[in-house]
Amino acid sequence: MSTQPPIASLSSRALIAVSGEDWRGFLHGLITQDVETLVDGEVRFGALLNPQGRLLFDLFVVGRPGGAWIDVERANRDALILRLTMYRLRAKVTIAADETPVLAAWGADPGPGWLADPRLPALGWRGYGLDAAPTADEAAYDAHRLALGVPGPADWGVEQTYPIEANFDLLHGIDFHKGCFIGQETTSRMKRRGQIKNRMLPLAFDGPPPAAGAELLNGERRAGEVLSGANGRAIALVRLDRLDGPLTADGKAVRAETPEWLEAHP
Repeated sequence: MSTQPPIASLSSRALIAVSGEDWRGFLHGLITQDVETLVDGEVRFGALLNPQGRLLFDLFVVGRPGGAWIDVERANRDALILRLTMYRLRAKVTIAADETPVLAAWGADPGPGWLADPRLPALGWRGYGLDAAPTADEAAYDAHRLALGVPGPADWGVEQTYPIEANFDLLHGIDFHKGCFIGQETTSRMKRRGQIKNRMLPLAFDGPPPAAGAELLNGERRAGEVLSGANGRAIALVRLDRLDGPLTADGKAVRAETPEWLEAHP
């Protein structure tokens, strides 16, 4: 007897359709991900950064015949369309909102038409316009992501976070071999240093999460900042050199954890 995976409609996500003669080179020169080798039916994770190398928009690029979908936070779609239009100049590119729904599935293989999440196999699959009835809500999907220690848009805000701090380099969100993209100089320099001082890690604790923005303390020393969370679990931006010893946030005892996918990395 086959097990049906949870399926959630991701109403917080929305699509932008990009097409036209120059669409591939246009996107390739802007975002952190390689678009030149993207094939139809493939999803790649990436971001558009500001010139100083901080995150503006997280995104997935979905290969389609003659173009691509950009899967972005719904609240940021209009701003991203405006930004892409500003960069278009004379490129032969069409940029338009697309109302195809975005779905996520995890656990058992959901079958044909679903596309593997490029960040982490355990995250599951993404679906675009599939005839699949949701069996879970988006909060259940976010709980699954949080359990894996994978940060999301609520954790990095706008123009506050470097993508390496948000683990984009470890979640296949940056191609360091593709050539230029906006913010590349800062991003590449951080990677070349070899020692990353701050990263987003999951926190475990009992009960409701500390308030977003609460200081993470190691004794009396600041060790980071709590970002988003739910009962028993949160994401924090932490100083990696201050994790030894008892940690607290909002007076609550917490534990910083290192997910398996991050254990082999600095």
